Amino acid sequence: MDAIILVGLMAGALTTSSSIPQAVRILRTKSARDVSALFFMLMSAGMCLWLVYGVARADVAIVLWNTVSLGLCILILALKRAYG
Repeated sequence: MDAIILVGLMAGALTTSSSIPQAVRILRTKSARDVSALFFMLMSAGMCLWLVYGVARADVAIVLWNTVSLGLCILILALKRAYG
């Protein structure tokens, strides 16, 4: 595997994992009152665009991690609706 692909995969893993503590906290506390829905809506829109870009470029790292990130953002938005 090309070194630059590994950099992309690692970068995506790190940035994607940054949403996990927020989701875990919401699930643990059953509260999303302080979570910004607008932030996660804008992030979701941006990730959708990155996903389109990644598919067009056939870039595995971009497609993989933006798909996972989008799923996490959608989860957080659903939790915001349920607990917000």
